Amino acid sequence: MIVVAGESLIDLVPQGQEAGPLAPLLPRLGGGPYNTAVALGRLGAPAAFCSRISTDGFGEALVDGLRTAGVDTSLVQRGPEPTTLALATLGADGSAGYGFYAQGSADRLFELPPELPSEVRALALGTCSLVLEPGASAYEALLRREAGRGVFTLLDPNIRPGLIPDPDAYRARFRSWLPYVTLLKLSEDDAEWLGGAVEEWLAAGPAAAVLTRGAGGLAVRTRAGVKADVPAVRVAVADTIGAGDTVNAALLHRLSGHGALSADALDALGAGAWADTLGYAAKAAAITCSRPGAQPPYAAELTP
Repeated sequence: MIVVAGESLIDLVPQGQEAGPLAPLLPRLGGGPYNTAVALGRLGAPAAFCSRISTDGFGEALVDGLRTAGVDTSLVQRGPEPTTLALATLGADGSAGYGFYAQGSADRLFELPPELPSEVRALALGTCSLVLEPGASAYEALLRREAGRGVFTLLDPNIRPGLIPDPDAYRARFRSWLPYVTLLKLSEDDAEWLGGAVEEWLAAGPAAAVLTRGAGGLAVRTRAGVKADVPAVRVAVADTIGAGDTVNAALLHRLSGHGALSADALDALGAGAWADTLGYAAKAAAITCSRPGAQPPYAAELTP
């Protein structure tokens, strides 16, 4: 089983041709970790979601979305606080920016759960959940504890600058997580904002780092010296919401198929297997980009 830990929220996505602050908005299920969990479920991977979700109407819809995708919700905590809202803005190329309404929301009160079940093979974390306190410290503790037990960990920082009051402190905190990370996945924009280099990050702990480059495709560099690059799959882009989250799920699912959900196995993975894994993730992300909102593909859509 793969556990995804972090926030769920509601994306408010502009609709139609009307522009400006009063343009119609469509609520969609979202949140980086949530999208990753749903994508895993749709791909057929045994997955569970670990978070704190509101008992309000949006929260009920979020839980229903997980169950519909076949995601285990036994690790989900519930609370009466409101669901986080993310106001999306879409660029002409379909790229998305976000403003957040997260004060006093349910996920911020996430508490460290008991040790994860023995059948858990991997843990994925990232995005807002590692920024917003006091829940961020609980998610961080989960990362450190499970990595200490030998669980494969994926970190996707998925930087949202508007939520980070002290960038330098966050960059230092990010570096402190690296010894507990097996696979680091980040976008070119994340890497630029963090101000480091892949080689530096690999030296701090991860076995591999995957970089997403939008229309430029995906690349991996490993501490064992393996390099692989694949082009993006060309599609008519509706928007990019959920594309990076789909990459997270596709990487984990395909690596599982290669028997590579451990640091040692990742070290032994060759360029051919990495190219296959990245190509699978690129195709999955392209399908998500071809549809409005975070709508990751099902396994059958990725079958040749």
